[in-house]
Amino acid sequence: MDVKNSIAFVTGANRGLGRRFAAELLARGAAKVYAAARNPATVDLPGVVPVRLDITDPASVAEAAAAAPDVTLLINNAGISTHTRLTDGDIASIRREMETHYFGTLDVTRAFAPVLAGNGGGAILNVLSVLSWVHYPDYGGYSAAKAAAWAMSNVIRQELAPAGIDVTALHVGYMDTDMAGYVDASRKVDPADVAAAALDGVQAGIPEVLADTPSQQVKAALSGGLDLLYPPTPSV
Repeated sequence: MDVKNSIAFVTGANRGLGRRFAAELLARGAAKVYAAARNPATVDLPGVVPVRLDITDPASVAEAAAAAPDVTLLINNAGISTHTRLTDGDIASIRREMETHYFGTLDVTRAFAPVLAGNGGGAILNVLSVLSWVHYPDYGGYSAAKAAAWAMSNVIRQELAPAGIDVTALHVGYMDTDMAGYVDASRKVDPADVAAAALDGVQAGIPEVLADTPSQQVKAALSGGLDLLYPPTPSV
């Protein structure tokens, strides 16, 4: 789709990658950018339209879709990371990961798909992760939810194609945002670069954007067997 002159709706747009998406859209000439956040007062980027949205609240999702009937580009960016293990972690945190990354993203997509179709088609960008493909204990809840969101992205791409709606999935590792504040800077990429690469992918209509080296390496290793992704742990 043509990102320039698009009317975009970005979830989780008050900080981190979402704010970079909103800024990059404005720089590229988007006609309007809705910047959604649970507290719209925290949206401080000039030129956007703040919208209240909690993606885990169906009523909030419905209200947001009704408030933005002209959208042609949806960016599902809102997310959390609870660092919860699956076998002994807090089950409420694991459910919260799934409610946010899978059910919440799906709910927003279902609300906006008719809007995009009614406006002649458009595009959806789902922000996923390298952890959609490779999974570690300290990110158990997050990995499971992002894997589910990857499957969702692949299905809705097929379901929405007849309506002229493209679906692009973004995969990336650590970015220099608040969510990864605990990670050494040398392991993080600039979220502004990620936003630019992702929108280039949307513009080109490609199904997946691999925005950093870890994502590219892991995707390439998927067909090589589990030992490439999970080297055997020495016995004690």
